[in-house]
Amino acid sequence: MTDPTASLGRELDALYAGVCKAIADPKRLHIIAALREGELSVGDLCDVLDISQSNTSQHLAVLRERGVVIRRREGTSVYYSLSSTKVLAALDLLREFAAEQRATAAVEPTTPSRRLDGVFLG
Repeated sequence: MTDPTASLGRELDALYAGVCKAIADPKRLHIIAALREGELSVGDLCDVLDISQSNTSQHLAVLRERGVVIRRREGTSVYYSLSSTKVLAALDLLREFAAEQRATAAVEPTTPSRRLDGVFLG
């Protein structure tokens, strides 16, 4: 008999992994940072990121597919905003974690036995 809780856990893990993949790109992180203050048009995002509209649109499509951003059309313009402030909260926590890791790496030599909450990190 299949445990429905385990099945739901695997489904949520897959969704979580998909969101992590979507945000695991520096340009996409810059898009999210630019949207921190509110909605921007694709053109505004192109200016902020200094990349082409095509490239910006591709990154936005990945973020939209994973539910990180939402799109709104107004005439011929397309505007994007974050789907939830939880995106920012999660990224703020990850940034803090990365800063701590960087500080630790500067003080301690990297060893293959580094661990985080009992999980081998490489």
